[in-house]
Amino acid sequence: MRKIAVKTITETISQLCAQANFQLRKDVLAALNSTYRKETNARAKRMLKAIIDNAQIARREKLAICQDTGLPVVFVELGQNAQIIGDLKQAINKGIELGYKKASLRNSVIADPLSRGKSRFSPVVIHIDLVKGNKLKLTVLPKGFGCENKSLMKMFNPTVGIDAVKKFIVDAVKTAGPDACPPYVVGIGIGGTADTANLLAKKALLRQINKHHAQKRIRVLEKELLSKINKLNIGPMGLDGKTTALAVNIETYPTHIAGLPVAVNISCHALRSATKVL
Repeated sequence: MRKIAVKTITETISQLCAQANFQLRKDVLAALNSTYRKETNARAKRMLKAIIDNAQIARREKLAICQDTGLPVVFVELGQNAQIIGDLKQAINKGIELGYKKASLRNSVIADPLSRGKSRFSPVVIHIDLVKGNKLKLTVLPKGFGCENKSLMKMFNPTVGIDAVKKFIVDAVKTAGPDACPPYVVGIGIGGTADTANLLAKKALLRQINKHHAQKRIRVLEKELLSKINKLNIGPMGLDGKTTALAVNIETYPTHIAGLPVAVNISCHALRSATKVL
């Protein structure tokens, strides 16, 4: 049994906070550069150039890519042959607090969602999966709420056709319009229960956007939805253009015979996440 000290976890989470907020993911930056080269709409091209320049300045100057440094969502994959020596969740929250303070990132967490109150750095949202092996994989996803607020989910009747599902997804992006800072990465979760579908949609954002789903049928659906979404002509920052979304990532899970849950989780162009394996 491999033992992992919580001090190591806290230090790692702290480092990932700065990395995620200062350094736009390479796959996202590559997609933005590719889109910029292909764009013919002058106004859209200027917006893409501003987005790319912003990401480069943030990395160089160690500044937040966006002033909304999000509600951090931490994904944990814990090997079944690894043992955490100490309180895992406490170590993660401490790491977020240290990382956000050290990097001068905005504290956006409120303790009570109804009475609101003063903002702070934690507690954050933590998802833990038990996996094979003795490694510990930690991922920090700072989720801004300009795009998180555009999340939608629907419990479909299982007798509906695929066209109804497609329409719901495309309409979700259409409803978001320019408000969540396109071009988007659209995470889709299909199956499980209502909560499963929403989690799958969030996890879909972690997949490299240049890598499609392993199943051919889902890969085809991802490409078709991306094409439909880009025909909305919302464009970069809502100013028209060829690219409303950079990618559509779909994750699925088995579900009940009487249900068909579908969730949409949209990310703005600043899709930020950082991962390290211990």
